[in-house]
Amino acid sequence: MIYFCYFLISFLIIRLLVAFVNYLSFAYLPKVTPLATAPYVSILIPARNEEENIGTLLEQLSALEYSTHEIIVYNDHSTDKTESIVKNWEAINPNIKLINGGVLPKGWLGKNHACNQLSQAAKGEILLFLDADVSVKKDLIKRSISHFQKYELHLLSIFPKQIVTSLGEKVSVPLMNWILLGLLPLSLIRKSKNEAFSAANGQFMMFNAVTYKAIWPHEKCKLHRVEDIAIMRLFKQKRLTCDTRLGDNDISCRMYVGLDAAIEGFTKNIFQFFGNSILVTILFGFITTVAPFILFFYMGVWWATAYIFGIVAIRIFVSLASQQSVIQNVLLAIPQHLVFLGIIIKGLINNQRKKLLWKGRNILQG
Repeated sequence: MIYFCYFLISFLIIRLLVAFVNYLSFAYLPKVTPLATAPYVSILIPARNEEENIGTLLEQLSALEYSTHEIIVYNDHSTDKTESIVKNWEAINPNIKLINGGVLPKGWLGKNHACNQLSQAAKGEILLFLDADVSVKKDLIKRSISHFQKYELHLLSIFPKQIVTSLGEKVSVPLMNWILLGLLPLSLIRKSKNEAFSAANGQFMMFNAVTYKAIWPHEKCKLHRVEDIAIMRLFKQKRLTCDTRLGDNDISCRMYVGLDAAIEGFTKNIFQFFGNSILVTILFGFITTVAPFILFFYMGVWWATAYIFGIVAIRIFVSLASQQSVIQNVLLAIPQHLVFLGIIIKGLINNQRKKLLWKGRNILQG
């Protein structure tokens, strides 16, 4: 058992170092710099029942300090006021275009099909897929393209700065970055072609249009529930340079409203966070839960206390890198972990039942 204790300590140290490196790397987009060229950008937004968000996003995009762009919204059978809101903005801004979706073909997930349809309608040299619940500021496009051009990227993804309001969101939404920034050094996503170093967020995915239309990645990944990570792995398999950054005040998102929505959302992709391995996910949940107790019983109170300090340090570095409240995430560490375990359990139950509803569709059906 003593060797298992050494493993637990070693694993914590690795996670702590990864979190510290991610904090030091300052993994945000660069500030605005002069562009080598100003490519025509197609901003592509899949929308299904987004009446609470789509108007705000279109207003923000209309204020962009980047003139060479088009904005296309794919209305994916919304049953709320999404279509009428987009039509109102279409009448105001000639750069905005609405596409109403047809029947979802068999063998496709809804968002992947919507993105594929948007890409076929796009005219830009750069394709930027944005989720409707994202908020953007005027410099975002320039900063993104500057980084895209500097490193000759084929794919750039950003994890928006997460806005959490309710207690339910505070004990759930920070889990995404706690997992990501404690296991994956973001700098290796661009520097290594190894697909193990893959992380992406479908809320912001920027592509070189020539590359995209040579591969048609949303079609290739049409049944992937977590298509963003699958697409980055596909690009890395083809030895294409990709990068993932963290969002600051120029791009933010209230990803989920309340605890129930957050659990439902994370449940659909929890195993993909761990390489699509149920076993690895369960082991990570088990190890991060029992480690302090095992160290206490087999190595004593001092080692257990040191381990807990390491856990807290990881929370601190991840919170700082994510521009989240350090005090909040430290104080809520135990409730967050309990929610994390609940998400794993719910994910296992959904897999057993072959049922997971997302926006009115069962996305576990093949």
